Amino acid sequence: MELTEAIDAFTRRAAGARGLAPTTVRAYRGDLDRLAAFCRERGAERIEEVDLELLREWLWVQTREGAAPASIARRTAAVREFFAESRRTGVIAVDPAARLRSPRPANRLPRTPTRQQVASMLDALAVRAEGGDAVPVRDLAIMELLYASGVRVGELIGLDLGDVDRGRRTLRVLGKGSKERVVPYGAPAAAALDRYLALARPVLEARAASPSPALLLGARGARIGARAVHTMVAERLAAFPAEGPAGPHVLRHAAATHLLDGGADLRTVQELLGHASMATTQRYTHVSIERLKEGYRVAHPRA
Repeated sequence: MELTEAIDAFTRRAAGARGLAPTTVRAYRGDLDRLAAFCRERGAERIEEVDLELLREWLWVQTREGAAPASIARRTAAVREFFAESRRTGVIAVDPAARLRSPRPANRLPRTPTRQQVASMLDALAVRAEGGDAVPVRDLAIMELLYASGVRVGELIGLDLGDVDRGRRTLRVLGKGSKERVVPYGAPAAAALDRYLALARPVLEARAASPSPALLLGARGARIGARAVHTMVAERLAAFPAEGPAGPHVLRHAAATHLLDGGADLRTVQELLGHASMATTQRYTHVSIERLKEGYRVAHPRA
C-alpha cells in the first residue's frame, strides 16, 4: 500500500472509530506527512518499504536541524502509533517502529502568570468591554472562562449553549479521548458570560446566514475558531513578557497553579483539568514550590 494512502486511512480511523480530538488528528497528520515526504526523497513510497533504520535516520535529521526534543518525542509517538495501528489492521506484517525511541523531552515548567498579572489582563479587557461592543464583551467572557475553569481551548470552543448550566455555574466539556467532564466556574466568569449572552452573542449571531448552537461565536456569527482565541489571548499576554509560548494554554496553567497555591489538592485539580495521569498534574506543584522559594528569598531577612 502507498504510504500516503495508509496515512489517509489511519487519520480517518483516528477521527472516526477511535474518537480522537480534532487537534490530535491534525497533529498526527502533520507529523506523518513530514515522514512521508522524507521517505519519498529516500525512494520509499510504500509503507512496506519503511524500516527501522529509515525511521532512525528521519529522527536524526530532525535533531541535526535543531528540532526541540519535545517536538521529536511527539513526532515519534505519532509514527509509533501509526505503524502499530497499521500492524493491528493487517496493512503491514511487521511493525518497523516498535523499537523506535526518541529523546526524553525536557521537563520544563510551564509559563505561568501571577495572580496579579491575570487580574491586570482581565481588568484591562473589562475596561474595553464597557463600551458594549460585541467582540470585547465576548473576549472578556472567553478569558474569564479559560482562567476560571482551566479548560483547553478546543474544549471551550466546542461548547454549545446546552453545555452551560448557568444556575450551577458549570460547563459540560468533551475532553481528550471523547471523555466528558463537568467543570465549575466562578462569579466573575458568570457575570462576563451572562453579559456576553445578553448583549454580544445576539449581535454576532445576526451576522450569520443561519443560527448556530455554539456558545462562542466569531466575528461573522459562526463558531469561533481556536486560532482566533489563540491570537486574542496572546495579545493580552504580550503585556507580560516571559519565556515560553503565549496562548490559551497559559491560562490553563495559571488556573492549575493558582488552585494549588490556594490549597486545592492534586486530585481535585486533576479532575478539573481532565488529566488522565496524576503525574501530569504534579508538574504544577513544582511551579507552586518555585513561587514559594522565590517569595522566601525576597521576603525573609536571612534567606
